Amino acid sequence: MTADTPPVDRGSRLRWVICGLLFFSIVVNYLHRLTISILKPELSRELGWSETDYGMIAAAQSFSYAFGYLFGGRIIDRIGPKRGLPIFVLLWTLAAIAHGFCRYLDVSATFSYPWFQKTESGLAVATLVIPMTVAGFVMARIALGLTQGANFPAAIKVVAEWFPVKERALATGWFNTGSNVGAVLCPLAVPVLFKVVGWEWTFYLTGVVGLLWLVAWKALYDEPEQHRKISASELAYIRAGQPAVEETPQRVPWLKLLSYRSVWAYVIASILAGPAWGFYQSFLPDFLNKRFHLNLGATGFWTAVFFALAAAGGVAGGWLSGKFMNQGWTLNKARKLTLLACAIAVVPIYFAPFASEVWMAVIIIGLAGSAHQGWSANLFSVVSDTMPKEAISSVVGLGGFVAYFTGGFVNGFTGLILQKTGSYVWVFAYFSMMYLLSLALLQLLVPRIQREKA
Repeated sequence: MTADTPPVDRGSRLRWVICGLLFFSIVVNYLHRLTISILKPELSRELGWSETDYGMIAAAQSFSYAFGYLFGGRIIDRIGPKRGLPIFVLLWTLAAIAHGFCRYLDVSATFSYPWFQKTESGLAVATLVIPMTVAGFVMARIALGLTQGANFPAAIKVVAEWFPVKERALATGWFNTGSNVGAVLCPLAVPVLFKVVGWEWTFYLTGVVGLLWLVAWKALYDEPEQHRKISASELAYIRAGQPAVEETPQRVPWLKLLSYRSVWAYVIASILAGPAWGFYQSFLPDFLNKRFHLNLGATGFWTAVFFALAAAGGVAGGWLSGKFMNQGWTLNKARKLTLLACAIAVVPIYFAPFASEVWMAVIIIGLAGSAHQGWSANLFSVVSDTMPKEAISSVVGLGGFVAYFTGGFVNGFTGLILQKTGSYVWVFAYFSMMYLLSLALLQLLVPRIQREKA
């Protein structure tokens, strides 16, 4: 018996219950994150926002989420997901509810601060004036981003503790479908809530869902060795299918992480391809609304269809790499060929702005979104395949930081592009090739996926 050939589990399936908890944490995360993108047309009309105003709000979310990933991952490595994850969920739930309090800001009030402006004689100090409601939403998005960033690093760490290597990508794919389920529920529920109770109560009501998850986590979660309901056979199955670890775990300093080639590969891939998902969250409803002149209900419906299509990708991508390994393929070959299939499936997104019918555009973008989820499931698993257990959340946090920090610029530039051209063509063209480039660089830096040596 080896780590590559774990025994057949004939005991309980508690690890999949734990995966379900992670799934629902992602559902809540995305419900809170996407509500504003669905309400964008109505908020813009009611509060008088320009495209650059919303671009600023979206950029604030991305930048803060980047830092939330970075520091959240480190905190999770230090205190563990059992204590850390529910703390972060509680904090982001409060931040989600806080969006509704922007109702009490004066729509006509403005907020000013110094800014540098290019003139014929060089740079000069100017005053940037933004609406107070924009400033309020920026603060709420910053609080949400800083606290939500720990979710994925914690989830990847839980998967590394609860699943053997062959099941990690599948488990990651399953819990990551929570992003799609949340993204499907959000555009279906939010327009109804908005119509019945208005936008501020929409934020209040979607916000409190996080409190229900906290109750479930407290009742059901514990670490494998301490869980009162795990069977001896399932614990043996999990441990037999994992790489050997040191008896005395050592914390890995941040700077030491940069000595690993696999960390650089993961970080570069996160910079190039990672911002795509943030773009879908912040701008897909707006793209559909502008390109096909949809009302709020139709925009919500087609956005939900996109995320429903994308949901299959994470599970399929995780299943495919596991299937390849079960057929005797090496870990390296199984992961990379699955990543290649996902990268190729993204390329047609270039044609989405030229689609003549909304369903055609949604299918094209849905294929890319599905491929992104499959890509993410395997790329996250590469981290747990190559890194010491004590560094997994830190590395995932570092990758998330650079992805969403880059995404902040992408969101900001997207707002500027729309303000000047009204077209999404260049943005879709950019993302169409980033996955193939990321995979090429991954192959260059990590010719063989295996556990890194300290």
